[in-house]
Amino acid sequence: MANAADHRYWATVWRRLKADRKAIACLVMLVGLILAVVAGPSLWSINPEAQFLNQIASSPIGSRTAIVVDANELWTGPDKTPEAGASTARLSVIEANTEFVRLSWRQDTSAKGYQLYRWSEGMNAASLGMPVAVLEAGDSWYEDRLNLRPERYEYTLLAVDELGTERYRQQIRVTPVLAMSEFDAELASIAEGETTIELPAHPLGTDHLGRDMLARLLEGGQVSLFIGIFAPLMYMLFGLAYGATSALIGGRVDAIMMSIVDFVIALPFLLFMILFRVALGTEPGESGIAALVIALIALGWPSPARLVRGEILRLREMPYIEAARLMGAGQRYLILRHLIPNVMGSVLVSFTFAIPSAIFTEAFLSFIGMGVVPPAPSWGSMCNDGISRLLTNPHMMLFPALAISITVLLFNLLGDALRDAMAIRRGAD
Repeated sequence: MANAADHRYWATVWRRLKADRKAIACLVMLVGLILAVVAGPSLWSINPEAQFLNQIASSPIGSRTAIVVDANELWTGPDKTPEAGASTARLSVIEANTEFVRLSWRQDTSAKGYQLYRWSEGMNAASLGMPVAVLEAGDSWYEDRLNLRPERYEYTLLAVDELGTERYRQQIRVTPVLAMSEFDAELASIAEGETTIELPAHPLGTDHLGRDMLARLLEGGQVSLFIGIFAPLMYMLFGLAYGATSALIGGRVDAIMMSIVDFVIALPFLLFMILFRVALGTEPGESGIAALVIALIALGWPSPARLVRGEILRLREMPYIEAARLMGAGQRYLILRHLIPNVMGSVLVSFTFAIPSAIFTEAFLSFIGMGVVPPAPSWGSMCNDGISRLLTNPHMMLFPALAISITVLLFNLLGDALRDAMAIRRGAD
């Protein structure tokens, strides 16, 4: 009869969950998130360690065509030097791409030097722009390699006298073509020997080293979710066995075992995290995933142990347990067929709340450099990389923070739904 009642109870819980649209939506999104994190790295072809140095800290962008140029050697000037003139500089563009912009002008024999400025979108329209170079009177060319992008620039060349006073200026507008150096193309594992290549899309942009944010989010999600699910699963199982053993034995043994629980709860997590790192020989700057998982398991089991002990102490006084004992049921039968199945509901709800807690703990420790550290990605370590560039490149902080927030929120909402659906338990008992 107890088995039939348990079957009806779980059937009722399932019906209530199916009727809760929020719970179903959370479950579907969680399954989709886990599948994306597990299968995503194999489906998204970009290597998370590949560096696109011509797209450092870029915002989300689609695929683009780029030319491959030889940018290893500095330019030594045009093949034919412009003839010296008496009045105007005649500023001209020899070649313009995002690796370099090469400018040339006619020397002015009356000028004692030149000043070169570069103006771009977003600068004050009344200004000449950013100072690029201060040149001598005999110079007639310049190669600009400073942080170029495929956008419109305006170069201004000022000819000055001995006192630095402007004599005249020459301006020219240019839009560099998107380009990639041969070295960068090889570093990003793009086909060699090509003169024109198709740069892959970066739907979430790139980080400060030119690495694809989406690829790193997917790979980092594997680390974060592994720690967030594996560690709670281990300490929940241990806590289940410990709490059940304590409740069933009872007496002085129960008091001693619960004193150990109280002692472990009082231990500081961060201190023991450091001790485990030292014990495992984790050097500064190395990822401490093993130490983090061990610390979570070693210090996380007392809460589920207390929960299970309290549930079993309540359940073993129930009438159907007494009836089973009178009918000759042994201790093992009572544990496996009645006690453990009836506490699994509470354990399951506790497990769904423990996962976001573990994910947040991993993110926090990685953020302060004690968990997963670069170059290995995790959502917490990616937030650590992005916080220093929050004002200039907010996407580097935004996307991993959203991944953590959404995952934690979904697990918490699912835990709330499970708790509400299982609220009928005590009434049924």
